Amino acid sequence: MAMKDYSDEFKADAVDLFESTPGATYKSIAADLGINRNTLRNWVLRAREVRGVGPDAARDTRTVARATQVTPAADADERIRQLEARVAELEASEPFPTSR
Repeated sequence: MAMKDYSDEFKADAVDLFESTPGATYKSIAADLGINRNTLRNWVLRAREVRGVGPDAARDTRTVARATQVTPAADADERIRQLEARVAELEASEPFPTSR
């Protein structure tokens, strides 16, 4: 399969979209953009490295940001949706499948 060449602007926009979308997963954003999940993941990790934010620190920052978005008064359905999105994100970013 031929390698595609994406503009720096497209890459930056893809990273911004991923990082600004609550509950986003590499899989969901990549599918929306028509790119490979691992390609998006590499762009995000590279952007975080350039900013001096490690992958774990960045993930923790996103987790804290999401946790603060959920207010105690949020309805149960919304809370469940957010938790399901977070689980999906974690599953999508797992390097190896787990057997349970």
